[in-house]
Amino acid sequence: MATVAIVPISNASGEKSYRAIASDKQSVGKTAGQALDALTAQLGETEFSTLLVIQSFRPDPFFQC
Repeated sequence: MATVAIVPISNASGEKSYRAIASDKQSVGKTAGQALDALTAQLGETEFSTLLVIQSFRPDPFFQC
């Protein structure tokens, strides 16, 4: 099973896109889903399973400083 990381990236004009990375393969898409879909097309059945964890690094509405 491959570990996949999806990170936001910005180009020189400030437009946001996403890069999906797994071992030596990577892909870019306008959305995280597009980047993940392009990456899974490169990975074989044995390299990718269906566990997906999405983590937001922003506080939720109940977080208080």
